[in-house]
Amino acid sequence: MSNSIETSPLTGSFGVRVHNFNLSDVSLQDDYPALRALFEEHSALLFSNQDLSPRDHIRLAEMFGPVEDRKKDERRPGAAPEVALVSNETASGVTGEMDLHTLHLKANQQWHIDSTFMPVPSLCNILTAKVVTTTGGRTELASTRAAWAAMPEELKARIKGKVLGHNYRRSRERISMQLANLPMFNKWPAQRWPAVWANPTNEREALYIASHVFEVEGLSSSEGDALIDELIEFCTQQRFVYSHSWKVGDVLMWDQRATLHRGTPWPYDQPRTLASVCCSMAESDGLATARVKLESTH
Repeated sequence: MSNSIETSPLTGSFGVRVHNFNLSDVSLQDDYPALRALFEEHSALLFSNQDLSPRDHIRLAEMFGPVEDRKKDERRPGAAPEVALVSNETASGVTGEMDLHTLHLKANQQWHIDSTFMPVPSLCNILTAKVVTTTGGRTELASTRAAWAAMPEELKARIKGKVLGHNYRRSRERISMQLANLPMFNKWPAQRWPAVWANPTNEREALYIASHVFEVEGLSSSEGDALIDELIEFCTQQRFVYSHSWKVGDVLMWDQRATLHRGTPWPYDQPRTLASVCCSMAESDGLATARVKLESTH
């Protein structure tokens, strides 16, 4: 399947650039199986010169799984989820560097996985550039699958079998307590997930960690924080990282089960807008296995 699509490596350890491919024309029957095979094998896919309308963006995401809707409680009943804009532009203009809205974007400059704090976490993020800055504002990906395969056994042994507690406010507390106390970061109760997940398609394992982790089961807060920091430092070595400099029309999608990501700083007086759609995991994406692991440890 995937052999019919022209690709080239993004890095020596994970990811591919997909050439001469129009995401607006993807069909569930013809193109999606090949894309999904590339997604499972390489964890990150990059496409250039795309013009995804909001409708096509949602349609593409729906092929991977149900569209995640963090604002469902704010919508009128029956209203469909929308494309989320990751942007410092508001109706009042570009937000200031220390504005809470900008601080929220700065919190995304910590290495994280989207939605580990939700009852159903995210399978993938499909992100595209709409407005880019003159410098900075890169998006960086780190393969926790490649890192796990290369990790020393001593370090693996300290985290394997552990259960991690995740909540949204934890990553915001690292930036600003005022930010962390906003209602949007306290919507969901803490979630607990195994620290290591296996891809059900190929059985390759990856770490499932994030800046949202507030607890490592069996360790004190200081010990847990130190271990998570050590693991993230290992996983984000240059050999496991792809750093993307955006051009308008780029689309980057990645497997949240096997990839950390973060933004990087930009000139905060310049507008920057990326459009994002995350889709939620299905039971067959490894969620059922993760829940069985949780039950077996308690």
